[in-house]
Amino acid sequence: MPDAAMTDRIATGQGFIAALDQSGGSTPKALRLYGVGENDYASEAEMFDLIHAMRTRIATSPAFTGDKVIGAILFEQTMDRDFAGKPAATYLWQDKGVVPFLKIDKGLEEAASGVQMMKPIPGLDALLDRAVAKGIFGTKERSVILAANAGGIAGIVAQQVDLGFQVLAKGLIPILEPEVDIKAPDKAEAEAILLAELLKGVDAIPEGQQVMLKLSIPTKPDLYAPLIAHPRVMRVVALSGGYERAEACKRLAANPGMIASFSRALTEGLSAQQSDAEFNATLAATIDAIRAASIT
Repeated sequence: MPDAAMTDRIATGQGFIAALDQSGGSTPKALRLYGVGENDYASEAEMFDLIHAMRTRIATSPAFTGDKVIGAILFEQTMDRDFAGKPAATYLWQDKGVVPFLKIDKGLEEAASGVQMMKPIPGLDALLDRAVAKGIFGTKERSVILAANAGGIAGIVAQQVDLGFQVLAKGLIPILEPEVDIKAPDKAEAEAILLAELLKGVDAIPEGQQVMLKLSIPTKPDLYAPLIAHPRVMRVVALSGGYERAEACKRLAANPGMIASFSRALTEGLSAQQSDAEFNATLAATIDAIRAASIT
């Protein structure tokens, strides 16, 4: 069973979830935006050391606290490393009151039927067992919807829900993330189809169990209210999807009950070249803005 104190923090906490889970494909861009260019590292190992240093600086900042940041999604390598001399998940919960999640997907298949399904996840059972042992509360798994293709969207939700059942069986809470591309020309239509499929999917969750959903901020405000109110849904969180932070916060605020789970919008304005005082002040202002949009 999921930890009761962590469950309460996620289900009722007045804050948002930080997405600190950039993986191999997205790490170079995240570092570049942070002021670390590809000439600053000579190998993948050095690249991951640098992104871990960035994540450590965020997680250990005095601005990063559980009263505003209720959860954090970690990359697998981050779960296996330390923050301030403690295992990352242990530090987040014990020192910060931040509930740790783990990104478990291994990337996307090529586009077909207007969607990109998740690639297979080899060694999933072992990964989930390691997550449980390290004090992880839940998982996150991402796939992408590119067009309002009913068959493709039904398939992507079915894959998400099936994976969710595997995660639930380990006593973890899955965050199902069928992202709708914000550049999709028929985004609103895709979201209407997605809503119908997700309602069918969460209806299939056994009584007494819950999942979470991570969704693009909808074109039609309050579209996902039926999911937010659903008894099998612990929380609906929003990805920034490429919107600048101010725009993402504005759009999120029009969706009561939906909270942020931002990645790029969280790190916007942070730089490796900032002093600790500058870094912490920038992060504090960002966290306050994202939290305000999440509790409107």
